[in-house]
Amino acid sequence: MLTTTALAMLLPASAHSEDRVPSLNFYGAPGLLDMPSGEAMPDGYLSTSSAHFGPISRTTLSFQITPRLSGSFRFLGIRDWNAQSACQPDCGNGTGVNQFPTYYDRSFDLRYKLLDEGRYVPDVTVGFQDFVGTGILSAEYIAATKHLTPDVKVTLGLGWGRLGSYGSIGSPLGERDPVDVGEGGKFNFGQWFRGPMAPFGGIEWQVNDKLSFKAEYSSDAYDIEAAERGTFDRRSPVSFGVEYRPNDWMRVGGYYAYGSEVGFAAHFLLDPDKRPIGSIQDSAPRTIQARPSRSSGPEAWSGEWAGAENVNTTLIGNLNRVLKDDGITVEALGHTAGTVQVRINNRRNDAEAQAIGRVARALANALPASVERFEIVPLVNGSPASKVTMLRTDLERLEHSPDAARAMQAATTITQPGPAMPGLSYEPELYPSFSWAVTPYQRLRLFDQREPLKGDLGLRVSLRYDIAPGWVLAGSATKKIVGNLDDPPPDVATGLQPVRSDIDLYDANGDPALESLYLAKYAYLGGDFHGRATLGYLERMYAGVSTEVLYLPQGRNWAIGAELNYVAQRDTDGKFGFSEYDYRVLTGHVSGYYKFADKYHAQIDVGRYLAGDIGATISLDREFANGWRVGAFATKTNVSEEDFGSGSFDKGIRLEIPFAWGLGRPTRKSAEAVIRPFGRDGGQRIEVEGRLYETLRDYRDSGINEQWGRFWK
Repeated sequence: MLTTTALAMLLPASAHSEDRVPSLNFYGAPGLLDMPSGEAMPDGYLSTSSAHFGPISRTTLSFQITPRLSGSFRFLGIRDWNAQSACQPDCGNGTGVNQFPTYYDRSFDLRYKLLDEGRYVPDVTVGFQDFVGTGILSAEYIAATKHLTPDVKVTLGLGWGRLGSYGSIGSPLGERDPVDVGEGGKFNFGQWFRGPMAPFGGIEWQVNDKLSFKAEYSSDAYDIEAAERGTFDRRSPVSFGVEYRPNDWMRVGGYYAYGSEVGFAAHFLLDPDKRPIGSIQDSAPRTIQARPSRSSGPEAWSGEWAGAENVNTTLIGNLNRVLKDDGITVEALGHTAGTVQVRINNRRNDAEAQAIGRVARALANALPASVERFEIVPLVNGSPASKVTMLRTDLERLEHSPDAARAMQAATTITQPGPAMPGLSYEPELYPSFSWAVTPYQRLRLFDQREPLKGDLGLRVSLRYDIAPGWVLAGSATKKIVGNLDDPPPDVATGLQPVRSDIDLYDANGDPALESLYLAKYAYLGGDFHGRATLGYLERMYAGVSTEVLYLPQGRNWAIGAELNYVAQRDTDGKFGFSEYDYRVLTGHVSGYYKFADKYHAQIDVGRYLAGDIGATISLDREFANGWRVGAFATKTNVSEEDFGSGSFDKGIRLEIPFAWGLGRPTRKSAEAVIRPFGRDGGQRIEVEGRLYETLRDYRDSGINEQWGRFWK
């Protein structure tokens, strides 16, 4: 959430120019103050909200998944939780929810827009609030919003659950099951649209481009917070607010809520599909030099050069001098008089099609005229990922064509790498090679019930030794500089082996720490199959061996993989020893991958997890053309809710942010963030660098073709 906010603050004022971006409420959803509206955010928008009134604070991350469907993840804090609790005056020694002076909770929402506003029809949205959590915020609603004038809009709605707790007009759909906090994380099917139903509404006046006023009538009685717990005095259902929008990506507001409380909120908007500083800035591509005609330069078309001594080494050297500034290395080359195959390592370009286009130009300008067929094979971790084949004549003919990208795409074929070309040889000076880096690192622990945000900052030293094509020796170590992760969270006993829940011991004892040290082999196995084997200290908590096979057919939107691991738990001191538990486990999964249209990507993993539990993980991501990814995952295994602990099952949200998006220059680096409940043991997988699908999928035909518009750039 902090990352999203910071990125939004970097955007120029013109980055969000849509006229109908709705304002957000205290829940971080389109709405008034507390009440929702019938509107939806523009497709693909990501927002972060921080809202506070009285003792209540809500921080929400929301994403418009499709034009009609949106989801939110929220972290709630309620201060003075035990103001009227029976545990007074010694609540600190209580149990359950009474042991904390501030109550923290997590919740998920879903909203679906049923109707779009027209001349007579309002925007209409149905919503599920806290539909899989403890149920503290649980509610359902139907909200409608209509503009009376371009600057004034009204919202009317019906709410159930906590949005039906004040001013009820009946229970037409039957009684509502009581809130069962339990371990949380359960779907509240027995509550949806049941129990008392109450109306709510409000009005919003957009005075000018910057200033707006809001007023609402709330149907939330705040029974738990106000009546039962006494955290604040709810005197009125009517609240008022004024909001100021200094630019299109930020909105702040001040409020007088429920006749007794002062509040404020800040909302940050981000459109991942738009780069903050425009297109990628890069060096201009080289112009293709036309070959002489056969009649004017017959010696140039002679194939006698193909039999010269050390010709591969000479050509590789010439090509690498040309491609050095593009961040591309030709590692191997094979040839005949009419065909050349090059194997390339693209270290910089975030679009594979752009790297292939730069290599194609270099080949056209550096090779003898007799070479007509180019085969470009991208390498990933030294292993071939695919083969892109084109004719030199097409490059020369289409370079300045009005529809050059589409025409060249139609003239190019993308296939599996196939066998190496006879006579293909590697540049001997490229292997072995050694690289290293010192970079900052940060670790965060979210949702600790005593302190919801903890973290460490430090330095990471990373080493990589490429022994031979496909053979990699790599590792990293860390040294903390500042942080508080050595302060453990509350000890929560479960019925499982502590495969992740004791991560705080690794944070506290492992400084400095060896994160990983492993030997990996990556290989193209022939046909549509790729393989990986990794041996060593795989991650902070486990060492062992990991093997993987991936079936990745070209021309398909799906793939299937299988992984098998045998690992032992490491000692918490971050050195070379193993845990006192002497815990060893065989884990593995069969994985299915499917890419839908419009950049939606699904994955399902079925198998055995680190604690020995058996189940499945379902993941869904939305991916943008510039490399952004926003997704969610959930894992359910045969572990009971009681043994799993708070949350009942593993779930979370993940973001991947490409550095090229923010920097405006080519780079393949990205930052990843995962938001999930802390320290549970069920549904946990081993962390392994270089899993095949994620490293290879951008190089098959669908991945390259999606970026083909940058082939000529």
